[in-house]
Amino acid sequence: MESNMTIVTPAYFIISGFSGIPHINYYYLFLLVLYIMSVVENGVVMALICLDQSLKTPKYIAVFNLAFVDVLGNSALVPKVIDTFWFDHKYIMYSNCLTYLFFYYVNLLMQSLNLALLSFDRLIAITFPLRYQIILSLKTMFSLVAACWIVCILDILIVVGFLTRLSYCRSIVINSYFCDYGLLFLLACNDNLPSNILSKVIPSLFIWAPLFFILISYMCIGAALAKIAGGQDRMKAFKTCSAHIMLVAIYYLPILVTFNVAAKMPRNARIISLSLAAVLPPALNPLIYVLQTQEIKLSLKKVYARIKQSKIAVK
Repeated sequence: MESNMTIVTPAYFIISGFSGIPHINYYYLFLLVLYIMSVVENGVVMALICLDQSLKTPKYIAVFNLAFVDVLGNSALVPKVIDTFWFDHKYIMYSNCLTYLFFYYVNLLMQSLNLALLSFDRLIAITFPLRYQIILSLKTMFSLVAACWIVCILDILIVVGFLTRLSYCRSIVINSYFCDYGLLFLLACNDNLPSNILSKVIPSLFIWAPLFFILISYMCIGAALAKIAGGQDRMKAFKTCSAHIMLVAIYYLPILVTFNVAAKMPRNARIISLSLAAVLPPALNPLIYVLQTQEIKLSLKKVYARIKQSKIAVK
């Protein structure tokens, strides 16, 4: 019986990465620059939200959480990628690989849920403006964010739990740039059906369902905006959503492309598309909020003025 089979766990996996691309170290340098940008930019956004009392709103709790997720997700991925390929440490211990996978996918799913939370915030703010503070208080948003974290962590713990029941008695080479779940369970030589099912259920629940919710939310927002008489008021209300719409596009478009054509892509093209989809949005998200959101612009000016005044006072 298969249930009595001994589980064969390898001491390590080998992450193969790119194949036959000259000067690939420049691409790793590009990823490193994007990582540094994301850490600095998201750090500034988090600091502004902490320092400015006017940003202590449900919307900016979700924005703060998105910035935190972006930093955590990139920090779990990029330094390890640099270590793996720049310093040629392609062997990764079995337990380290599962830990790597856990943090990567928790943050990937959390990004999607966080974008759904931001769309929910805009939906309530525009369709029920007078009841916004009642429906979506600070406590409610904190509870929603905490619930999203708990669900994501529990879900990926289940994923990792099923991976530990797989035997690896053939290849231990992962043809990706990290411990890719979609490739990892396919290397198993025993029954991987539960992991295969999870590989289809998880994207449905945590990627496509939030995207569907976001689209429905904006259909409702569009209907609410159509009822606003003044064109100027309508445009002002829409501008509060513009930054979020751009975040949604930056996050979901690369995922949609990768999911639809990844199986047909050559390995190198697949690795590039996956790595850019993971690293590029966290570097662009803060720029979008700084450039598109009036509250962040005002907060930056206030903090800059405060720093300028403190320097003058010291002199």
